[in-house]
Amino acid sequence: MSTENTTQSAARERGADGVLLSAGDAELTVHPDHGCRLGSLRVGGTELLRQGAKYGSFPMVPWCGRIDHGRFRNGGELHQMPVNSPPHAIHGTGRDLRWRTARTSDTAAAFTYELTDPAAPWPYPGTVTQLVELAEDGGSLTLTMGVEAAGDSFPAQAGWHPWFLRNLGEGEDVRIDFAPEWQEERGPDHLPTGRRITPQPGPWDDCFGMPSGVEVTLTWPGRLQLTVSSRAEWVVVYDEQDEAVCVEPQSGPPNGLNTAPRLVTPIDPLEVSTTWSWRAL
Repeated sequence: MSTENTTQSAARERGADGVLLSAGDAELTVHPDHGCRLGSLRVGGTELLRQGAKYGSFPMVPWCGRIDHGRFRNGGELHQMPVNSPPHAIHGTGRDLRWRTARTSDTAAAFTYELTDPAAPWPYPGTVTQLVELAEDGGSLTLTMGVEAAGDSFPAQAGWHPWFLRNLGEGEDVRIDFAPEWQEERGPDHLPTGRRITPQPGPWDDCFGMPSGVEVTLTWPGRLQLTVSSRAEWVVVYDEQDEAVCVEPQSGPPNGLNTAPRLVTPIDPLEVSTTWSWRAL
């Protein structure tokens, strides 16, 4: 890295303020020391993400949603993950770690962490990378996550858990529009039963199948329209809280390490991306 780039990187990463990116009228803050979550996304001076240590938008890796009682199998081996949402393990461990800032520019940054970080145990060595890129015109954000194996293969998932504000401070609450092919029936334990049903009206804490790719539009009438798109085929929508709604593109369904494992191998990493594009109304 050149001296100029090193200086730019040091200027952008300001401790608790995180890594600051900007383009057009969009400003983004990433907090690598706090699970590499997006702490803020402002468009035209308006904050779109719920604020607070648990919110913003965090990466879900190396699994998404819940794992049944925190246990999953890889071949004949049974592994126990920390049960952080009893009786299950939820949303991976990447959000609990300090990530390393690999590089930054005015509009983009890359971050990594090692899967065997002792602060959040995972039984297989490998590397997770997250790339955060604002479009040069400030009209969209693309997030890309990769999971690489350094040895034995293992099942993994990756995705994102954004907390979009339900109301932007004035006007009507957000409207969610999408057309999934099916909804995963949710059991009383909040895990999919394995049965696919016709999509039901909200409120939701549910996983939906979109095999042609995720496309969910959030509209704050008279203010802003934002579309979450991804080549991933699964999305969880959560809108049971008053303050925010969540649209979570992910590479597999909840409990998918057990029910729909996608193996990561040294020659076949997992990569998933999502783009959020917006326009003023």
